[in-house]
Amino acid sequence: MEYLIYIAKQGDRWDTIAWQFYGDPYLYEPIIRANPQYLGLPYPPPGAKLQIPIIEVDDEPEVIKAPWQTE
Repeated sequence: MEYLIYIAKQGDRWDTIAWQFYGDPYLYEPIIRANPQYLGLPYPPPGAKLQIPIIEVDDEPEVIKAPWQTE
């Protein structure tokens, strides 16, 4: 797997880092898994050198239609 390197700043949280790199705050799990030394922390310590996995992100959200919609 390929990674980008990111140096955590004061105020960073896992979800804000996921938003910054993936455009989705809920995709924080791959980042935490790639940095197991910070597992269990609510946010990375400032100055931490983080590996950010390069993942494919679906740009188009799935659209779920209501049962009465035909198209």
